[in-house]
Amino acid sequence: MSTSPARRRASLVTLLTVLAVLVAATPAYAVTAAEKAAVLSSFTQTSASSYNSWNAARQNQGAWSAYRFDWSTDYCSASPDNPIGFDFKLSCWRHDFGYRNYKDIGAFSANKSRVDSAFYADLKRKCATYASAVRPACNSLAWTYYQAVSIFGSLAAVESADLQAAADLKAAATAAG
Repeated sequence: MSTSPARRRASLVTLLTVLAVLVAATPAYAVTAAEKAAVLSSFTQTSASSYNSWNAARQNQGAWSAYRFDWSTDYCSASPDNPIGFDFKLSCWRHDFGYRNYKDIGAFSANKSRVDSAFYADLKRKCATYASAVRPACNSLAWTYYQAVSIFGSLAAVESADLQAAADLKAAATAAG
């Protein structure tokens, strides 16, 4: 007795549905602590390629779910994310990523300096995208933001006087150009 094509199709659909449920229920690949630390290190280097890898992962966080990274951010904390029009948001996000994840694996002290240096490199790369006339103001703010995290571990140390000095520098450059 042969089965009809419709019945075979229904059986195939049922089989595929059961397989899909079983695959979805299978636990995700367990990442070792060493693997997580290695990927975290690759995402927190000073190079543009490290930044680009982190940013690609940030945009596809689901692909990295087995690593259980903390992608949360408050951007530039209490300091402006876009001081006088310079967009530091993603640089601050990657910095938060480094701090939060190294703290999570208990390796913050050993990696803080490099994460801070990567932050400064990110800020300088961002500043390089602005017109040369206003770039000194951006670089001045980048240095101030870097000093705040490297010395105090927080951008809360950036003072309004620092922002005003950079704004004055930007205004002078814009007026001259």
